[in-house]
Amino acid sequence: MTAQLSLTRHGHVAELVFDNPPHNHATVGLLRELGDRLADLDADAGCRAIVLRSAGRVFCAGADLATAGGFGGSGDDPVREFYDQALRLYAAAKPIVAAVQGAAIGAGLGLAVAADFRVASPEARFSANFVKLGFHPGFGLTVMLPRLVGAQRAALMLLTARRFKTDDIAGWGLVDAVAPAGGLRQAALDLAAEIADNAPLSLLATRRTLRRDLLADVTAALAREHAAQQILQRTADYAEGVKAVFERRPANFMGR
Repeated sequence: MTAQLSLTRHGHVAELVFDNPPHNHATVGLLRELGDRLADLDADAGCRAIVLRSAGRVFCAGADLATAGGFGGSGDDPVREFYDQALRLYAAAKPIVAAVQGAAIGAGLGLAVAADFRVASPEARFSANFVKLGFHPGFGLTVMLPRLVGAQRAALMLLTARRFKTDDIAGWGLVDAVAPAGGLRQAALDLAAEIADNAPLSLLATRRTLRRDLLADVTAALAREHAAQQILQRTADYAEGVKAVFERRPANFMGR
């Protein structure tokens, strides 16, 4: 099923909702459509802030590595296509609040941290699970996680592949506010509205200053991440890691 994306306006706030059941996997097509909508909203003077959320119980379970063509790319390097579209999210000019109601795993975590702020429910789960797959972290997480939570906590997340509950990471900087599942959408809209109440030109200027080197840093990180991923994709451990996830069992890594 093709991912669906809807847009609702709430005054100066735009609400973007993506829906790719059952697990809201990220694909090239979904990221391209998100990039297109964000570009349109950047050109819309009536929009001052954006809420990004997903339908269903899972925020985004990452990219589908277990299914052939799960990235949804059309060329011989679908991962590169995926990251080309991911960069467009970082190039967006207006503040984004992500509402995270469930699992944000792998590329789903990358999608969440591409936003300026994250409002999460207690049921949310955050995991950079790449090494559990025999893979290298991607989506710019090697830059974004240290930026948000510090180098030591980022290393803990990236090297253990542990799944963290919202309460586990309170005060880390990854989650900016917590709201019950039933009030999560409104909490995200309220934060976006608080941002949108301010002068639009100064909002854009301040955000540009805060993120002045971010796009360049993420672009460089993605190039490094992608190069490492290309090497690891050819290993037996990567094949075993993906197969183990698909079969819902622990992986038997051999270091080759």
